[in-house]
Amino acid sequence: MGRVAGLTGVSVRTLHHYDEIGLVRPSTRTAAGYRAYAAGDVERLRQVLAYRRLGFGLREIGELVGTPSTDAIAHLRRLRGLLLERRDRADAMVTAIDRELEARAKGLTVTPEERREMLGARLYDAIGGAYTATRRTDPRIAAQIRDALGDARTVLNVGAGTGSYEPADREVTAVEPSAVMRGQRPAGSAPCVAAAAERLPFGDHSFDVAMAVSTVHHWEDPIAGLREMRRVARRMVVLTFDTDEPGWQDRFWLTRDYLPEFTAVLAEFPSLAGMADAIGARAEPVPVPWDCADGLFEAYWRRPGAYLEEHVRRAMSVWTRVGPEAEQRAVRRLGDDLDSGRWAERNGSLAGLDAADLGLRLLIA
Repeated sequence: MGRVAGLTGVSVRTLHHYDEIGLVRPSTRTAAGYRAYAAGDVERLRQVLAYRRLGFGLREIGELVGTPSTDAIAHLRRLRGLLLERRDRADAMVTAIDRELEARAKGLTVTPEERREMLGARLYDAIGGAYTATRRTDPRIAAQIRDALGDARTVLNVGAGTGSYEPADREVTAVEPSAVMRGQRPAGSAPCVAAAAERLPFGDHSFDVAMAVSTVHHWEDPIAGLREMRRVARRMVVLTFDTDEPGWQDRFWLTRDYLPEFTAVLAEFPSLAGMADAIGARAEPVPVPWDCADGLFEAYWRRPGAYLEEHVRRAMSVWTRVGPEAEQRAVRRLGDDLDSGRWAERNGSLAGLDAADLGLRLLIA
Protein backbone atom coordinates (compact mmCIF):
# COMPACT_ATOMS: atom_id res chain seq x y z
CA MET A 1 0.00 0.00 0.00
CA GLY A 2 2.86 2.37 0.78
CA ARG A 3 4.44 1.77 -2.59
CA VAL A 4 1.16 2.37 -4.43
CA ALA A 5 0.64 5.56 -2.43
CA GLY A 6 4.06 6.78 -3.52
CA LEU A 7 3.47 5.93 -7.15
CA THR A 8 0.06 7.64 -7.32
CA GLY A 9 0.77 10.66 -5.14
CA VAL A 10 -2.00 9.98 -2.63
CA SER A 11 -1.67 9.25 1.06
CA VAL A 12 -1.84 5.81 2.66
CA ARG A 13 -4.72 7.19 4.73
CA THR A 14 -6.64 7.91 1.50
CA LEU A 15 -6.01 4.37 0.26
CA HIS A 16 -7.22 2.98 3.59
CA HIS A 17 -10.39 5.05 3.23
CA TYR A 18 -10.98 3.80 -0.31
CA ASP A 19 -10.55 0.27 1.00
CA GLU A 20 -12.99 0.83 3.89
CA ILE A 21 -15.76 2.18 1.65
CA GLY A 22 -15.20 -0.48 -1.01
CA LEU A 23 -14.08 1.94 -3.70
CA VAL A 24 -10.65 0.35 -4.29
CA ARG A 25 -9.86 -2.78 -2.31
CA PRO A 26 -6.49 -4.56 -2.60
CA SER A 27 -7.34 -8.03 -3.82
CA THR A 28 -4.34 -9.93 -2.38
CA ARG A 29 -2.14 -10.12 0.70
CA THR A 30 1.60 -10.59 1.00
CA ALA A 31 3.11 -13.46 2.93
CA ALA A 32 3.52 -11.08 5.84
CA GLY A 33 -0.18 -10.16 5.70
CA TYR A 34 0.12 -6.71 4.12
CA ARG A 35 -2.45 -5.50 1.58
CA ALA A 36 -1.21 -5.84 -2.01
CA TYR A 37 -2.62 -4.41 -5.22
CA ALA A 38 -2.98 -6.53 -8.34
CA ALA A 39 -2.79 -4.94 -11.81
CA GLY A 40 -6.58 -4.68 -11.97
CA ASP A 41 -6.68 -2.90 -8.60
CA VAL A 42 -4.15 -0.32 -9.77
CA GLU A 43 -6.13 0.28 -12.96
CA ARG A 44 -9.30 0.85 -10.92
CA LEU A 45 -7.38 3.24 -8.65
CA ARG A 46 -6.14 5.13 -11.69
CA GLN A 47 -9.73 5.57 -12.88
CA VAL A 48 -10.89 6.69 -9.43
CA LEU A 49 -8.16 9.31 -9.15
CA ALA A 50 -8.85 10.62 -12.66
CA TYR A 51 -12.55 11.11 -11.90
CA ARG A 52 -11.68 12.60 -8.52
CA ARG A 53 -9.48 15.23 -10.13
CA LEU A 54 -12.38 16.14 -12.38
CA GLY A 55 -14.43 16.97 -9.31
CA PHE A 56 -16.65 13.88 -9.03
CA GLY A 57 -17.82 12.80 -5.59
CA LEU A 58 -16.82 9.40 -4.18
CA ARG A 59 -20.33 7.98 -4.41
CA GLU A 60 -20.60 9.08 -8.05
CA ILE A 61 -17.17 7.61 -8.79
CA GLY A 62 -18.23 4.33 -7.21
CA GLU A 63 -21.09 4.11 -9.69
CA LEU A 64 -18.86 5.08 -12.61
CA VAL A 65 -16.15 2.51 -11.99
CA GLY A 66 -18.46 -0.14 -10.62
CA THR A 67 -20.22 -0.93 -13.89
CA PRO A 68 -18.91 -4.36 -14.99
CA SER A 69 -19.67 -3.70 -18.67
CA THR A 70 -17.46 -0.60 -18.80
CA ASP A 71 -13.89 -1.51 -19.66
CA ALA A 72 -10.70 0.55 -19.40
CA ILE A 73 -11.01 1.84 -22.98
CA ALA A 74 -14.55 3.08 -22.33
CA HIS A 75 -13.36 4.89 -19.19
CA LEU A 76 -10.53 6.52 -21.11
CA ARG A 77 -12.91 7.71 -23.80
CA ARG A 78 -15.29 9.09 -21.18
CA LEU A 79 -12.45 10.86 -19.38
CA ARG A 80 -11.18 12.28 -22.65
CA GLY A 81 -14.62 13.70 -23.45
CA LEU A 82 -14.93 15.26 -20.01
CA LEU A 83 -11.47 16.81 -20.27
CA LEU A 84 -12.17 18.22 -23.73
CA GLU A 85 -15.40 19.75 -22.48
CA ARG A 86 -13.63 21.26 -19.49
CA ARG A 87 -10.91 22.60 -21.78
CA ASP A 88 -13.51 24.24 -24.03
CA ARG A 89 -15.19 25.86 -21.04
CA ALA A 90 -11.87 27.09 -19.71
CA ASP A 91 -10.89 28.48 -23.12
CA ALA A 92 -14.20 30.33 -23.31
CA MET A 93 -13.68 31.80 -19.84
CA VAL A 94 -10.11 32.86 -20.67
CA THR A 95 -11.30 34.59 -23.82
CA ALA A 96 -13.97 36.46 -21.88
CA ILE A 97 -11.43 37.53 -19.24
CA ASP A 98 -8.99 38.66 -21.94
CA ARG A 99 -11.70 40.85 -23.42
CA GLU A 100 -12.33 42.45 -20.05
CA LEU A 101 -8.61 42.96 -19.42
CA GLU A 102 -8.28 44.62 -22.81
CA ALA A 103 -11.20 46.92 -22.05
CA ARG A 104 -9.74 47.85 -18.67
CA ALA A 105 -6.30 48.48 -20.22
CA LYS A 106 -7.95 51.03 -22.49
CA GLY A 107 -9.47 52.74 -19.48
CA LEU A 108 -12.99 51.59 -20.31
CA THR A 109 -15.44 50.97 -17.48
CA VAL A 110 -16.79 47.43 -17.50
CA THR A 111 -20.10 47.15 -15.66
CA PRO A 112 -21.22 43.96 -13.88
CA GLU A 113 -23.91 43.55 -16.55
CA GLU A 114 -21.30 43.71 -19.32
CA ARG A 115 -19.11 41.16 -17.53
CA ARG A 116 -22.03 38.77 -17.27
CA GLU A 117 -22.87 39.43 -20.89
CA MET A 118 -19.32 38.55 -21.97
CA LEU A 119 -19.47 35.25 -20.15
CA GLY A 120 -23.01 34.56 -21.30
CA ALA A 121 -22.12 35.09 -24.94
CA ARG A 122 -19.18 32.74 -24.52
CA LEU A 123 -21.55 29.91 -23.62
CA TYR A 124 -22.50 29.73 -27.28
CA ASP A 125 -18.87 30.22 -28.25
CA ALA A 126 -18.12 27.07 -26.24
CA ILE A 127 -20.98 24.89 -27.50
CA GLY A 128 -21.80 26.54 -30.82
CA GLY A 129 -19.38 24.45 -32.85
CA ALA A 130 -21.76 21.48 -32.67
CA TYR A 131 -24.83 23.36 -33.89
CA THR A 132 -24.50 22.79 -37.62
CA ALA A 133 -24.45 19.01 -37.11
CA THR A 134 -27.82 18.68 -35.35
CA ARG A 135 -29.59 22.06 -35.15
CA ARG A 136 -31.44 22.26 -38.44
CA THR A 137 -34.75 23.90 -39.32
CA ASP A 138 -37.69 21.58 -38.72
CA PRO A 139 -40.28 22.22 -41.46
CA ARG A 140 -43.30 21.78 -39.18
CA ILE A 141 -42.06 24.22 -36.54
CA ALA A 142 -40.98 26.54 -39.36
CA ALA A 143 -44.50 26.48 -40.84
CA GLN A 144 -46.00 27.50 -37.50
CA ILE A 145 -43.51 30.36 -37.15
CA ARG A 146 -44.14 31.41 -40.74
CA ASP A 147 -47.89 31.57 -40.14
CA ALA A 148 -47.27 33.76 -37.09
CA LEU A 149 -45.06 36.13 -39.11
CA GLY A 150 -48.00 36.79 -41.41
CA ASP A 151 -47.40 39.29 -44.17
CA ALA A 152 -44.43 41.01 -42.50
CA ARG A 153 -41.91 42.31 -45.04
CA THR A 154 -39.02 43.31 -42.75
CA VAL A 155 -37.99 40.84 -40.03
CA LEU A 156 -35.49 41.17 -37.18
CA ASN A 157 -34.20 37.81 -35.90
CA VAL A 158 -32.84 38.28 -32.37
CA GLY A 159 -30.45 35.66 -30.98
CA ALA A 160 -30.35 34.36 -34.52
CA GLY A 161 -27.59 31.78 -34.10
CA THR A 162 -26.79 30.05 -37.37
CA GLY A 163 -29.97 31.29 -39.03
CA SER A 164 -32.51 28.52 -38.48
CA TYR A 165 -36.12 29.55 -39.14
CA GLU A 166 -35.21 32.78 -40.91
CA PRO A 167 -37.74 33.24 -43.75
CA ALA A 168 -36.01 33.29 -47.12
CA ASP A 169 -38.69 35.42 -48.80
CA ARG A 170 -38.47 38.40 -46.40
CA GLU A 171 -35.97 41.16 -45.75
CA VAL A 172 -34.23 39.76 -42.67
CA THR A 173 -31.71 41.36 -40.32
CA ALA A 174 -30.11 39.06 -37.75
CA VAL A 175 -28.70 39.86 -34.30
CA GLU A 176 -26.27 37.41 -32.62
CA PRO A 177 -23.72 38.11 -29.85
CA SER A 178 -21.60 34.97 -30.35
CA ALA A 179 -18.79 35.14 -32.91
CA VAL A 180 -18.78 31.34 -33.22
CA MET A 181 -22.46 31.29 -34.11
CA ARG A 182 -22.12 34.21 -36.53
CA GLY A 183 -19.22 32.41 -38.21
CA GLN A 184 -21.41 29.38 -38.94
CA ARG A 185 -24.12 31.28 -40.76
CA PRO A 186 -24.28 29.95 -44.32
CA ALA A 187 -23.21 31.99 -47.32
CA GLY A 188 -25.98 34.21 -48.60
CA SER A 189 -27.82 34.36 -45.27
CA ALA A 190 -29.17 37.59 -43.82
CA PRO A 191 -26.71 40.25 -42.60
CA CYS A 192 -25.91 39.71 -38.93
CA VAL A 193 -25.20 42.36 -36.29
CA ALA A 194 -23.12 41.62 -33.17
CA ALA A 195 -25.39 42.79 -30.36
CA ALA A 196 -27.35 41.62 -27.33
CA ALA A 197 -31.15 41.45 -27.16
CA GLU A 198 -31.23 43.90 -24.26
CA ARG A 199 -29.52 46.63 -26.30
CA LEU A 200 -30.67 46.49 -29.91
CA PRO A 201 -28.96 49.10 -32.10
CA PHE A 202 -32.09 50.08 -34.01
CA GLY A 203 -34.63 52.87 -33.87
CA ASP A 204 -38.23 52.52 -32.72
CA HIS A 205 -40.48 50.50 -35.04
CA SER A 206 -37.68 49.80 -37.50
CA PHE A 207 -39.12 46.39 -38.46
CA ASP A 208 -42.50 44.91 -39.24
CA VAL A 209 -41.86 41.99 -36.89
CA ALA A 210 -39.13 40.81 -34.50
CA MET A 211 -38.65 37.08 -33.98
CA ALA A 212 -36.64 35.06 -31.46
CA VAL A 213 -36.37 31.25 -31.62
CA SER A 214 -35.21 29.16 -28.62
CA THR A 215 -32.93 31.91 -27.36
CA VAL A 216 -34.73 33.92 -24.65
CA HIS A 217 -33.55 31.59 -21.87
CA HIS A 218 -29.94 32.55 -22.68
CA TRP A 219 -30.46 36.28 -22.29
CA GLU A 220 -29.15 38.17 -19.28
CA ASP A 221 -32.53 39.89 -18.77
CA PRO A 222 -35.29 38.19 -20.79
CA ILE A 223 -37.98 40.75 -19.98
CA ALA A 224 -35.70 43.66 -20.96
CA GLY A 225 -34.80 41.87 -24.20
CA LEU A 226 -38.44 41.25 -25.05
CA ARG A 227 -39.30 44.89 -24.40
CA GLU A 228 -36.45 45.94 -26.67
CA MET A 229 -37.91 43.74 -29.40
CA ARG A 230 -41.28 45.35 -28.77
CA ARG A 231 -39.64 48.77 -29.13
CA VAL A 232 -37.97 48.14 -32.49
CA ALA A 233 -40.77 46.13 -34.14
CA ARG A 234 -44.50 46.49 -34.64
CA ARG A 235 -45.18 42.81 -34.01
CA MET A 236 -43.38 39.91 -32.30
CA VAL A 237 -43.03 36.13 -32.64
CA VAL A 238 -41.07 34.36 -29.88
CA LEU A 239 -40.49 30.62 -29.44
CA THR A 240 -39.88 29.97 -25.76
CA PHE A 241 -40.71 27.59 -22.90
CA ASP A 242 -43.59 27.36 -20.41
CA THR A 243 -42.71 26.87 -16.74
CA ASP A 244 -46.09 28.07 -15.41
CA GLU A 245 -47.88 24.73 -15.40
CA PRO A 246 -47.63 22.90 -12.03
CA GLY A 247 -45.35 19.90 -12.34
CA TRP A 248 -44.00 21.11 -15.69
CA GLN A 249 -40.76 19.21 -15.03
CA ASP A 250 -42.67 15.93 -15.38
CA ARG A 251 -43.87 16.62 -18.93
CA PHE A 252 -40.64 15.19 -20.32
CA TRP A 253 -39.24 11.86 -19.14
CA LEU A 254 -35.64 13.10 -19.44
CA THR A 255 -36.08 15.83 -16.83
CA ARG A 256 -38.48 13.76 -14.75
CA ASP A 257 -36.40 10.60 -14.42
CA TYR A 258 -32.80 11.50 -15.24
CA LEU A 259 -32.04 15.21 -15.03
CA PRO A 260 -33.81 16.92 -12.11
CA GLU A 261 -31.13 19.63 -12.31
CA PHE A 262 -33.02 21.02 -15.31
CA THR A 263 -35.34 22.73 -12.83
CA ALA A 264 -32.44 24.80 -11.50
CA VAL A 265 -31.43 25.82 -15.03
CA LEU A 266 -34.76 27.61 -15.43
CA ALA A 267 -35.14 28.64 -11.78
CA GLU A 268 -34.84 32.36 -12.56
CA PHE A 269 -36.49 32.20 -15.97
CA PRO A 270 -39.55 34.48 -16.19
CA SER A 271 -42.98 32.89 -16.22
CA LEU A 272 -44.72 32.50 -19.55
CA ALA A 273 -47.50 34.75 -18.26
CA GLY A 274 -44.95 37.38 -17.25
CA MET A 275 -43.32 37.37 -20.67
CA ALA A 276 -46.68 37.48 -22.42
CA ASP A 277 -47.81 40.41 -20.27
CA ALA A 278 -44.57 42.32 -20.95
CA ILE A 279 -45.25 42.40 -24.69
CA GLY A 280 -49.02 41.90 -24.84
CA ALA A 281 -48.78 38.46 -26.43
CA ARG A 282 -50.91 35.36 -26.67
CA ALA A 283 -49.36 31.89 -26.28
CA GLU A 284 -49.70 29.06 -28.78
CA PRO A 285 -48.48 25.47 -28.14
CA VAL A 286 -45.73 24.18 -30.44
CA PRO A 287 -45.81 20.37 -30.61
CA VAL A 288 -42.46 18.62 -31.06
CA PRO A 289 -42.61 16.05 -33.90
CA TRP A 290 -41.28 12.59 -33.11
CA ASP A 291 -38.68 12.94 -35.88
CA CYS A 292 -37.88 16.60 -35.22
CA ALA A 293 -35.00 17.77 -37.42
CA ASP A 294 -33.99 20.51 -35.00
CA GLY A 295 -31.89 18.91 -32.29
CA LEU A 296 -33.22 21.05 -29.44
CA PHE A 297 -33.33 19.62 -25.92
CA GLU A 298 -36.76 18.00 -26.30
CA ALA A 299 -36.30 16.82 -29.91
CA TYR A 300 -35.51 13.18 -29.18
CA TRP A 301 -38.40 12.39 -26.85
CA ARG A 302 -39.25 9.26 -28.91
CA ARG A 303 -35.61 8.51 -29.82
CA PRO A 304 -33.96 8.25 -26.38
CA GLY A 305 -30.74 6.68 -27.62
CA ALA A 306 -29.79 10.01 -29.22
CA TYR A 307 -29.14 11.49 -25.76
CA LEU A 308 -26.29 9.02 -25.32
CA GLU A 309 -24.46 10.61 -28.27
CA GLU A 310 -21.84 13.20 -27.30
CA HIS A 311 -22.24 15.31 -30.46
CA VAL A 312 -26.01 15.50 -29.94
CA ARG A 313 -25.70 16.73 -26.35
CA ARG A 314 -23.01 19.28 -27.23
CA ALA A 315 -25.53 21.20 -29.34
CA MET A 316 -27.83 21.58 -26.30
CA SER A 317 -26.90 24.28 -23.81
CA VAL A 318 -28.72 22.48 -20.98
CA TRP A 319 -25.92 19.95 -20.56
CA THR A 320 -23.28 22.65 -20.22
CA ARG A 321 -25.39 24.45 -17.64
CA VAL A 322 -26.04 21.42 -15.40
CA GLY A 323 -22.36 20.44 -15.41
CA PRO A 324 -20.45 17.24 -16.25
CA GLU A 325 -21.34 15.32 -13.09
CA ALA A 326 -25.10 15.61 -13.64
CA GLU A 327 -24.69 14.97 -17.34
CA GLN A 328 -22.67 11.79 -16.96
CA ARG A 329 -24.99 10.46 -14.27
CA ALA A 330 -28.06 11.08 -16.45
CA VAL A 331 -26.45 9.54 -19.52
CA ARG A 332 -25.24 6.49 -17.62
CA ARG A 333 -28.63 5.81 -16.02
CA LEU A 334 -30.48 6.33 -19.28
CA GLY A 335 -28.13 3.93 -21.02
CA ASP A 336 -28.68 1.33 -18.30
CA ASP A 337 -32.47 1.72 -18.56
CA LEU A 338 -32.40 1.40 -22.34
CA ASP A 339 -30.29 -1.76 -22.08
CA SER A 340 -32.51 -3.31 -19.42
CA GLY A 341 -35.82 -2.32 -21.01
CA ARG A 342 -36.89 -0.16 -18.06
CA TRP A 343 -37.15 2.95 -20.23
CA ALA A 344 -39.51 1.17 -22.64
CA GLU A 345 -41.62 -0.09 -19.74
CA ARG A 346 -42.07 3.43 -18.36
CA ASN A 347 -42.54 5.20 -21.69
CA GLY A 348 -44.13 2.64 -23.97
CA SER A 349 -47.14 4.88 -24.57
CA LEU A 350 -44.97 7.32 -26.53
CA ALA A 351 -44.45 4.87 -29.39
CA GLY A 352 -47.82 5.69 -30.96
CA LEU A 353 -47.49 9.49 -30.83
CA ASP A 354 -46.49 11.59 -33.84
CA ALA A 355 -45.91 14.74 -31.76
CA ALA A 356 -45.78 15.73 -28.11
CA ASP A 357 -46.51 18.89 -26.14
CA LEU A 358 -43.36 19.31 -24.05
CA GLY A 359 -43.80 22.95 -23.09
CA LEU A 360 -42.64 24.82 -26.19
CA ARG A 361 -44.78 27.93 -26.74
CA LEU A 362 -45.00 30.56 -29.42
CA LEU A 363 -45.67 34.05 -28.09
CA ILE A 364 -47.40 36.16 -30.74
CA ALA A 365 -47.91 39.88 -30.26
